[in-house]
Amino acid sequence: MSLIQPFAGLRPAPGRAAEVAAPPYDVLNTAEARRLVEGRPWSFLHISRAEVDLPEDTDPYAPEVYAKAHENLERMLAEGVLVRDPEPYYYVYRLIRGEHVQTGLVVSASIADYDAGRIKKHEFTRPSKEDDRVRQIQALDAQTGPVLLVHRATPDIDRTLAAVAADQPPEVDITAADGVRHQLWPVVGRGVIEHLTQAFERLDSLYIADGHHRSAAASRVAASRRCGDSDAETHQGFLAVVFPHDQMRILDYNRLVRDLNDLDVGSFLERLAACFVVESSAAPVAPERPGVFGMYLQGVWYRLTLSDAIPPAADPVAALDVSRLQEHLLGPILGIQDPRRDERIDFVGGIRGLDGLTARVDSGEMAVAFALHPTRLEELMAVADRGEVMPPKSTWFEPKLADGLVSLVL
Repeated sequence: MSLIQPFAGLRPAPGRAAEVAAPPYDVLNTAEARRLVEGRPWSFLHISRAEVDLPEDTDPYAPEVYAKAHENLERMLAEGVLVRDPEPYYYVYRLIRGEHVQTGLVVSASIADYDAGRIKKHEFTRPSKEDDRVRQIQALDAQTGPVLLVHRATPDIDRTLAAVAADQPPEVDITAADGVRHQLWPVVGRGVIEHLTQAFERLDSLYIADGHHRSAAASRVAASRRCGDSDAETHQGFLAVVFPHDQMRILDYNRLVRDLNDLDVGSFLERLAACFVVESSAAPVAPERPGVFGMYLQGVWYRLTLSDAIPPAADPVAALDVSRLQEHLLGPILGIQDPRRDERIDFVGGIRGLDGLTARVDSGEMAVAFALHPTRLEELMAVADRGEVMPPKSTWFEPKLADGLVSLVL
């Protein structure tokens, strides 16, 4: 199998995309999903978060949730809300938020290349979350949450996608509740499809930006099904949208800590001075460059600048701001040794703004908040190229893909 392949997508029927499209399943909790489906019987959340149709105390990972997701998918098929394309296509997918525009391609990405490391990872996965996605894929016999992939920008691919989008109006053109505009064009010409397949095949690699659990689950399902039917093409790919790296937008992924590790404020600030230049600020601090951190403590913002006495790190993981904050502050001062499991720390995506930090500190829920400069795509790719793993919650990509616009039936 080539690095990417076209597929016969399962999509909303003409004119139904606005009714179906939903936020990604993993950016909402159950309560938020329940609110969003009110008055929206065809929202894809009825499939991706099927607990919304079960009693409020239902465990989102209970067997009946996956069974309900299957039932809801079958209902949407029977009612003609979702229809499958007659032939394999690629799909040009454009996201627009304000002045930001990014144009990518919906594909079936090679599981063999994922397993071999040509499609590169940068995160560990949690078995429980993998298991959830495996059960969802098996229940639906489909992959419904696209993995977000990145390729190094290639002018030929950019020109080809732009030409497809310029040649005809989009079949889907909707604006979601968060203000993000989603446009979709099927790529139906055999010549263009083959050109894109070959253009991607010439790339050295692709990079997972978001969706490590979805891709790992797809690989597991494919391996289990190959045992019984090794020739089935549907066992060879996973649903993905691939964007050029220079069009992607990463926001900051900030930290909140519940307490000061038995330190009083004065002692805490004194400890900080060993590794940081600490300056109070009359305005909220959104770090303008790497090595600078915003801190909110007892109603006051501070700018923390990493001391010049600390040598730069040569290793791409150690050089990340999330790593430097962990090494010089969260670990030695606040006692957060394992941010992946420690319940004293929480993470807030930059889309919620600095207000998302101040509110939780002012409420007393958290003691201190840290604002970080966003990780760059080049840093992510450098880590993946070395086969290394980034710290948890290092990247927050915006805008988000919509669930339900294209699914891959197995």
